Amino acid sequence: MVRRLARKLDLKAYVPKLVICLRQGYTRSIFIKDFFAGVTVGIVALPLALAFAIASGVAPERGLFTAIVAGFLISALGGSRVQIGGPTGAFVVIVYGVVQHHGYQGLVLATLMAGLLLICMGLARLGAVLKFIPYPVVTGFTTGIALIIFTSQIKDFFGLATGILPADFLAKWWTYLRCLPTWNPNATAIALGSLLILLFFRRWFPRLPGAIVAVTVGAACVRVLHLPVATIGSVFGTLPRVLPHPALPVITLAEVRTLVPEAFTIALLAGIESLLSAVVADGMIGTRHKSNCELVAQGVANIASAVLGGIPATGAIARTATNIKAGARTPVAGIIHAATLLMCMFFLAPLASMIPLASLAAVLVLVAWNMSEIDHFIHLLRAPRGDVLVMLSVFGLTVLVDLTTAVQVGVVMAAMLFMKRMSDVTHIGGGILEEAMTDEEMHLDTEATRHKHVPPGVEVYEIDGPFFFGVADLLRDVLGHIEKPPRVFLLRMRHVPMMDASGIHALEQLQAKCRRQGTALVLSGVRAPVHRVLDQFGLTAEIGPDNVCSNIDHALKRAGDLAGRALKSI
Repeated sequence: MVRRLARKLDLKAYVPKLVICLRQGYTRSIFIKDFFAGVTVGIVALPLALAFAIASGVAPERGLFTAIVAGFLISALGGSRVQIGGPTGAFVVIVYGVVQHHGYQGLVLATLMAGLLLICMGLARLGAVLKFIPYPVVTGFTTGIALIIFTSQIKDFFGLATGILPADFLAKWWTYLRCLPTWNPNATAIALGSLLILLFFRRWFPRLPGAIVAVTVGAACVRVLHLPVATIGSVFGTLPRVLPHPALPVITLAEVRTLVPEAFTIALLAGIESLLSAVVADGMIGTRHKSNCELVAQGVANIASAVLGGIPATGAIARTATNIKAGARTPVAGIIHAATLLMCMFFLAPLASMIPLASLAAVLVLVAWNMSEIDHFIHLLRAPRGDVLVMLSVFGLTVLVDLTTAVQVGVVMAAMLFMKRMSDVTHIGGGILEEAMTDEEMHLDTEATRHKHVPPGVEVYEIDGPFFFGVADLLRDVLGHIEKPPRVFLLRMRHVPMMDASGIHALEQLQAKCRRQGTALVLSGVRAPVHRVLDQFGLTAEIGPDNVCSNIDHALKRAGDLAGRALKSI
């Protein structure tokens, strides 16, 4: 029975990357790289952990508990080599709302439920399914969250005496307007100074922890000049120097039922952001993560974080990128990041209490700007009207209602839009590559590349059917299945009647990956409706008008010319 269950679950898929890396051989040189990367990202994570906790409406030390406990477990049990876990901006909105309506104990229960959901999702192998969340939905709620984070920092940025802020977006701005007479110029000066330091380090010294410098300089100014500015210590008291004892909330069936939507949203956000972060990491270091193993690790980490006084956690894209750029090679770097934060809490807690809230507000203002990806938001406004409607609806609901409603409505709208598009398409072939066609299909298709001369150095793939968000993930990984990058990658699109925003985004990523690998991209059989979308998004110019061909013969000739030029240049 146990063996049958093990075969059904395929337990190898859940072996953590840490174990795999250690089995492959862990040398002293790798440890040195991991050590310095872990210390670096730990220092970077310190002010962010405090800031995200405060912005979420809980005590700052809860952000530290989360970064330490969840950060350790996500690295130790996860399916990514270099993923860094902890509190992130994506949770600020949902956590703040849960704390306002159900208190911190309600948040603990919702996080426990979300952790169990994540484990179930991983065991049910839903890791690949989460990648199919449409791009407009992700962009809509991400930009909405960024706007809410920015709005929540107005109080500390300008030192306004507002008291406890309401959860409602419009009510917050009305409160700010009423409290304008309480503006504190000293707080604004500290915030602006911290923001300038952050921008300076981001522009000139991106590898250095600018946030630490900003909050340290802010604390020094407040201390030396005796400025009347709110600090962590003056508002929240001295930070603890040890982790709290494990504790569970009082669990009732009524409370569980009430918190199901919030738990579902926390689990969905944790799953989406952690897998997005793992995909980004894969692109930077050339590896592949284990999505279902990652989901299980996220679930365990969130349960442990809730039990030890923390808040929801997930993979942090910015900190993961910092970890990679600092030289990380294995999950040991993430474990050292958690240990660094633990040491900082033990030795630097009294000093951290002197950090001004205005400096942390500046850190979060920059986080909100980076998170908004405003250029992607504006870019998507040129997408088909259905995608624009989905994105704007999710954005508006995130800002004006709540994130739970926004995610649920966005996914439903995207599904309905997908069904409408599928009903309008006469030829429904799904999203398959040419190499997946049967021999009989290839024989009947006189235009198949089997009947053509394919020049050396040219790889030909074909998409058969609408190029929508469910197919986009296939195209992102297609070059990864080719052992050696070809000189020319020819993508046949004769059976692609439409493209949505996710398909366009995937094609943009494919073009960028081809450029990085020195591979020329050629499109064949592009239909007029698809060609118009490519023109609207500037992809025709990006790929090259001569590389967007109307038929396979023209495309193969063009590919042969490009392959020949590449060969001569070697």
